[in-house]
Amino acid sequence: MNNYIYRCFNCKEEYSPGKIESEFIYLCPKCGKAEKNRPLEGVLEVVYDYEGLKKVLNRNDFLRMNPGKFWLYPDLWPLNFNSFDFDRLVKLALPSDQLLKYKMDERDLWLLDDTRNPTLSYKDRATSLVVLKAIEMGISEVAAASTGNAGSSLAGICARLGLNSRIYVPQNIPPAKRIQIEAYGAKLEVVNGDYDMAFDLCLEESKKNNWYNRNTAYNPLTIEGKKSAAYDIFISTKGNIPGYIFVPVGDGVILSGVYKGFKELLLLGWIDKLPKLIAVQSAGSDALVRYLNTGTFEYKPANTIADSISAGAPRNLYMAANAVKESGGFAIAVTDEEILSAQKEFIKQTGILCEPSSASVYAAYKKLITEDKLKSSGKILLLITGNGLKDVDALQR
Repeated sequence: MNNYIYRCFNCKEEYSPGKIESEFIYLCPKCGKAEKNRPLEGVLEVVYDYEGLKKVLNRNDFLRMNPGKFWLYPDLWPLNFNSFDFDRLVKLALPSDQLLKYKMDERDLWLLDDTRNPTLSYKDRATSLVVLKAIEMGISEVAAASTGNAGSSLAGICARLGLNSRIYVPQNIPPAKRIQIEAYGAKLEVVNGDYDMAFDLCLEESKKNNWYNRNTAYNPLTIEGKKSAAYDIFISTKGNIPGYIFVPVGDGVILSGVYKGFKELLLLGWIDKLPKLIAVQSAGSDALVRYLNTGTFEYKPANTIADSISAGAPRNLYMAANAVKESGGFAIAVTDEEILSAQKEFIKQTGILCEPSSASVYAAYKKLITEDKLKSSGKILLLITGNGLKDVDALQR
């Protein structure tokens, strides 16, 4: 087993994997809180012995790896890969050609295309790690709350690896995402309310029934799994990482995971500086933007067509805000009208069928280019995190 610990983001208390994993602990035992309509407190993150890793990992060897196969660098994951059959791992492989380059607005624009992942979204990066940990711990049922993508990801990955899944979704889930979850054979619970209500109910039911919980940020492996994009970008660019990365933000876990991956590359001495992370939200779900502006969280129900980034109470708000600040980036909100317009234009120019949450980053990019708020130096990369077929209603608009 790798040399790692769990550390609380808030109070910095450290815990052994034995305690956290064997006792089914998700948040910091000292200061962790999961309150209704509030960001989580005491979120745990996985921390490795980076000085020790420098002695066993080599940058040039790492850059010769294929992207999309996270098990090729087992030292950077909290799993014992010797306990898994290779046949199981290859079912989790992502496309190796996700990094794409386009000429837009007379600029070279890079895209990380996660629309072709096993269940057609970025969420597979987190789910793969969570489900493997469940298997390692001898668990056969995993639960999650979702606006759609995390739920379909958990349902699909569990189906691939032979586990049961139970998904809690808000009543306004796009029909295509609901159908996808049901097609995978998951037990679906439609909550008479929004995503925040589904999140809270899933926590209650999981505790009552002793299910392993995949709720975003609540389970620290969701953050850990999403760091793999940073490593894929590092490999695909041969170490010449972008200067700016645009990230769609709902709960803030993708943003936190991407930051963690690049921070680890920095700690290993493989990059000289972090890319600036540009957090993109819908104006109807802009809690992170407001928090960075005011320094305080105020709950406001989310209302946006971009359901994948719809969260009135971003569960990983504090870690996400830290990622923006530490990377030297910033947060920006775009309207639903700007998102829909950008979605139409992006799909026509790239041939990549993206959903509204992914189109939000292109909308933000266009807005910042128009306002001349991006320096000309440094690559610009957009994370395209979900397939447009997951929300056909948005395409029809």
